[in-house]
Amino acid sequence: MNAYDLKRTTLSVLTLFVLLGALTFHAPAVQAKEFRWAATTDPQTLDPHAVNSTPVLGFLNNVYEGLVRRDRAMKIEGALAERWEALGDDGWRFHLRRGVTFHDGAAFTAEDVLFSYQRASAEEADVRSFFAPVRDVAVVDDFTVDFLTRSPNPIFPDSIANFMIMDKDWSEKNGTARTTTQSEGFATLNANGTGAFKVVERSPGVRTVLEPFEGWWGEAEHNVTRAIFTPVTQQATAVAALISGEVDFINPVPLQDVPRLEAAAGVKVMQGIEARVIMLGFAHEAAALKFSDETADANPFRDPRVRKAVYQAIDVDTLIKKVMRGNAEAASLLVSPAMHGYSPGLAARYPFDREASKALLTEAGYPDGFSFGLSCPNDRYINDASICTAVVGMLAKVGVKAKLNTMPVRQYWPELRADQFDMYLLGWSPGTFDAEHPVRFLLATPDAEKKLGSWNFGGFSDARIDELLPRIQREIDPAARQAMLDEVHGRLQQDVAYVPLYVQPLVWGMKQNVEMTQRADNFFILRWVQVN
Repeated sequence: MNAYDLKRTTLSVLTLFVLLGALTFHAPAVQAKEFRWAATTDPQTLDPHAVNSTPVLGFLNNVYEGLVRRDRAMKIEGALAERWEALGDDGWRFHLRRGVTFHDGAAFTAEDVLFSYQRASAEEADVRSFFAPVRDVAVVDDFTVDFLTRSPNPIFPDSIANFMIMDKDWSEKNGTARTTTQSEGFATLNANGTGAFKVVERSPGVRTVLEPFEGWWGEAEHNVTRAIFTPVTQQATAVAALISGEVDFINPVPLQDVPRLEAAAGVKVMQGIEARVIMLGFAHEAAALKFSDETADANPFRDPRVRKAVYQAIDVDTLIKKVMRGNAEAASLLVSPAMHGYSPGLAARYPFDREASKALLTEAGYPDGFSFGLSCPNDRYINDASICTAVVGMLAKVGVKAKLNTMPVRQYWPELRADQFDMYLLGWSPGTFDAEHPVRFLLATPDAEKKLGSWNFGGFSDARIDELLPRIQREIDPAARQAMLDEVHGRLQQDVAYVPLYVQPLVWGMKQNVEMTQRADNFFILRWVQVN
């Protein structure tokens, strides 16, 4: 009997408790290292293939695991795969870790990897772009899997660090063999991973409780016996809870409250720079604006002169100084200088210039400007709604009147996917730490069959970028690869496909007796937490 035949054990169905109060916490038992944390955004789902966003993938990295993972320094290391090697030009072979079990006790085998690939690469999966280079996946034996690519792909292992493996039998038994963003989906509220922590309680928008998985294959680097996560949309409430001792950790810290926390007894602030670039996107392919009073039969954003006018009307230095309180760096590309494939020669932004902006609008046929709808989240990025409010004021000074619509991120992503926007705010952190990543997700022409452009909400399309992407993915010569990325970045700037604004900071607050690792991807990894 092989390991796959041993898979089934009794499945414990998670019980959903309805709780009262966003900040009601239970006192820890004597000597117990209970850990309580709060963040502005609750994971939209527990389905690891349904939503490709940091709040979801970051949270689920504590529960599910992939073939590979990132260490404290963001380097790739083995997880459910112990090792891997290239199959010449044909793809990659992964040798799986033996003796791994899911939280319900079922054995992990290659069939789970194949199933998870099929599920995660399906049209309805939000992570399907992970697998754009893949032509097939083959099970060699119970502990060997081949990912066959369309061409040589040297960065493929890096590109699947957030591809999480689900139990095939558990998924099929519970009717969740396909991913769904609907609230009634079983995997939306329940989880069965192989990770260091298991979900023991889930009440969306209220709290989620995790406990260590005693059968985890890895070596624990934490001393947490119980972890309670509470989403707190009011940042002032989260700050007060940290100072009073109701929580041990909050993310993010409101920038205006950093001095207060630094001065508070028993509290410390951890600051860094995230890999995330905050940008504005446009409805490129829409025939007409959806939220305009004057141009309901046209879409000015189809004209690159109008997009450049928007770019030059925004004073990014003032946004950073006033709204971000100096805690950000201006961005010119969709990746920061810390990413592989950044183009130093394109580091200069178009200058802030209202007169140039007005001249571009006049040249494009809009001397009196126009109105449109600007969509923004109000609980996803640091000061996101405030940034959008400031942008509205800046655009108004050149005659472009934005109707601001802010909403929680749980509502925001569905609105963007339903094309309910004229312009929108987006933050992007490349999961591979490579510039190829935003090209694949944000710039490639949307193509469900090829699994490309899944976050290219506005439908931007450039045939030359589409031609360069597969060449960038397979090129192994660093200089040749960088030359192609330079060309892509240059086309992005010339066409103003997006308006990069700034690189977002990382600002976490915690008790003095808590030690943790802050990674540039803003993933909070619970297995590295020590409560002293």
